Amino acid sequence: MDDFTAVMKIYHDAQDFMKIHGNPDQWGTFYPTDELVKSDIMKGTSYVCTEDDTVAAVFVFKSGPDATYVRIYDGAWLNEKEYGVVHRIASSHSVKGAAAFCIDWAFNQCGNIRIDTHADNIPMQQLLTKLGYTRCGIIHTFDGTDRFAYQKTK
Repeated sequence: MDDFTAVMKIYHDAQDFMKIHGNPDQWGTFYPTDELVKSDIMKGTSYVCTEDDTVAAVFVFKSGPDATYVRIYDGAWLNEKEYGVVHRIASSHSVKGAAAFCIDWAFNQCGNIRIDTHADNIPMQQLLTKLGYTRCGIIHTFDGTDRFAYQKTK
C-alpha cells in the first residue's frame, strides 16, 4: 500500500500511452480502478518492480486457474498443466526493459505463464513475441471483450 500512489500514476500514464499508440479502448480512462488495485494488493498478487527506490513497473501475478482462461477460441493452449498468469502490467517507461523483467520474473516462478492483451496493443504483442510467447487464440474477459491469448512454457 505504500506504493499505491506511484502504482496508480503508472496505470494512468499507461492509459495515455495506449491511447497515443492506437489502443484507446483496452483500459480507457477507468481501468484498473482504485478498488481493484487495492484488492490486488490486499490479496498479495500485486507486484512492483523498483530501481533506486522508484517504482518502474507494476503487475499482477498469481498461480492457478484463471476464470478468463477456461475457454479459448480460435486455437488452443500449449498445455493444460498448472500455470501462472500475468495481468495489468504497466511500466513507467523510466527503466528500459522493466516490463520484460516483470514478465520473465513471473515465468521463472512457475515455468508456465498465460497472459492476454488487446488486439490494438501492438507494443505488448511485440514484447510477448520477443520474449518467446506463443499466440494461442482468443479469450473473452470478464466484460465479454476479446483478447489475444498467449502462453509460454518450459
